[in-house]
Amino acid sequence: MFFAILGPAILKILGITLDAFRVAGGILLFFIAFNLLQGKSSHIHHPSPDEHTESIEKDDIAVVPLATPILAGPGTITTVMALSGSYASILTGTVIVMATFALVLLVTFLLFYNAPWVQKHLPQTTINLITRMMGLLLTVIAVQMASTGIIGLFPGLR
Repeated sequence: MFFAILGPAILKILGITLDAFRVAGGILLFFIAFNLLQGKSSHIHHPSPDEHTESIEKDDIAVVPLATPILAGPGTITTVMALSGSYASILTGTVIVMATFALVLLVTFLLFYNAPWVQKHLPQTTINLITRMMGLLLTVIAVQMASTGIIGLFPGLR
């Protein structure tokens, strides 16, 4: 929600165009999606062995990437900022993205809350298939995000 509201201002302060952010975000999402397609965990969402060791030794790991789950990781931040800036009105985009984000959080909460039941009733093969299908969908979203950014950066390509 923070990045949906303040994302455009952060980009403006840093002198980054939304199109450049879309290209970079599309590339980042593509790597995450590529790992999902292969059934692997993304290195972006999991700490390195050194970071994991460091987090175990600390009383408060709030600053360590271990405290930043996949739900609020770089892929999510990139998507929220790119989508909220995609509408003609920044206010409209922010409201739509925040409402959608709230719905996604609710569905995610329900899935996490019922995870033991879901895992009990879905075979691992089905879970792997769903993971790969979501990876494919995320790959398409990543490519679309990057291509929209490239066309924005180089309008003569259209």
